[in-house]
Amino acid sequence: MTTDEKYIRRCIELASNGLCNAAPNPMVGAVIVHNGKTIGEGYHARCGEGHAEVNAIRSVKDESLLKDSTIYVSLEPCSHYGKTPPCADLIISKGIPRVVVGCIDPFSQVSGRGIQKLRDAGIDVTVGVLEEECKNLIRRFVTFNTQKRPYITLKWAESADGFIDANRKEGSPVVLSTPITSMYVHKQRAEHKAILVGRRTALLDNPSLTTRNWYGVNPLRLVTDRNLTLPSDLKLFDHSTPTIVFTAEKKENEENLEYITIDFSADILPQILTVLYERKIQSLMVEGGTTLLQSFIDSGLWDEMFVEHSEKVLGEGVKSPVIPKGAVMKTEMRDGICVSHYRGKR
Repeated sequence: MTTDEKYIRRCIELASNGLCNAAPNPMVGAVIVHNGKTIGEGYHARCGEGHAEVNAIRSVKDESLLKDSTIYVSLEPCSHYGKTPPCADLIISKGIPRVVVGCIDPFSQVSGRGIQKLRDAGIDVTVGVLEEECKNLIRRFVTFNTQKRPYITLKWAESADGFIDANRKEGSPVVLSTPITSMYVHKQRAEHKAILVGRRTALLDNPSLTTRNWYGVNPLRLVTDRNLTLPSDLKLFDHSTPTIVFTAEKKENEENLEYITIDFSADILPQILTVLYERKIQSLMVEGGTTLLQSFIDSGLWDEMFVEHSEKVLGEGVKSPVIPKGAVMKTEMRDGICVSHYRGKR
């Protein structure tokens, strides 16, 4: 590992701390090094607040050292005015002579301009250190800005014989997760801006779709209900958390409960994703049921999938979604449960 790679890797570690709150901005980390010693670190913690470069520079106790230092940044410094001034201008004003960048910003208002501004000011700029790792870090931001839709994560748990639930019209769902793996799901909810379920899941499972078993902000709750037949006493309709119902009917909005009319005679997925994109919802988690999950898979509208493989055998029930051929997979064990993690093509 080279020196530049060492510090860019640290930038990636720092940037990951912004996963829950940086969106719709990308996660970014920055490290300032003087004579082989780290003198400043920072990351973009929350949208609208200081960028990674700003926070790293603020953390330096002796700013006179900046004129003989290198700043490492996982993503190209911005060159435009948004909610904060351009970071490229700040770096120039502080007289930092060298900048090492992980990857170029895909956002059209920045892409390459920040690097060019730095070079025009006489700063030595190195680009592309651990580039793939840095791109992976901002994959949600890249997907949102290039594909004009949220980054989509699918999640379900299935039995050893490939069912996600028993055949039922009422009663409690079959429990296939452990308390630990269930807590991890709540962690994933906290890391996404919205969460979607279909009508059957909402009716039979009566989920809250909140992060009550993990620290973090509840995602925007979404449910499809074509004819508005879901009971009003479901947890989704408790008015505690912003919730959207996608329906073919018209109904007046309530507190924390919004009804959006879409065309169910056409493919509803692009319509839902367009609404989310227009509202700058950068990430979406889909929890079920099988029909809804399979529709995302068949449409190629997914970026990651997490599948818990329980050792329970149901014998019959609701079949789990079919994984597309060629999906890249890795597995890990969580509380004795094998979890398959699939990545879509990028």
